[in-house]
Amino acid sequence: MTLFTKDDCVLCDQLKKQFDLSAMDVQVEVLGNNDAAALAHLAWHGLVEKARKALPILVLDDSSALHEFPHIESHLLNRAARYGITTKHLSTQASCASGNCALQ
Repeated sequence: MTLFTKDDCVLCDQLKKQFDLSAMDVQVEVLGNNDAAALAHLAWHGLVEKARKALPILVLDDSSALHEFPHIESHLLNRAARYGITTKHLSTQASCASGNCALQ
């Protein structure tokens, strides 16, 4: 399972703060910073256009992808429960009003 994120993405940052992703066997790929491998992995899944519209994107083990934040968060909450991992409850819900939640 892979979570595609980018720097300065408030929704991406919220997920990284809320969940112990490495303990949940979720690989994090940070797009940008000239990381050709992360971009190639995103392209392999056919998700470059989706990433240009919004991040984060969660690619599941069956190669299907979740693009909407509430669905990603819900899936990760369920996975954390299955792994017996506690999550951090954040007092405020992040939003992407700044427009930084997309691959530029």
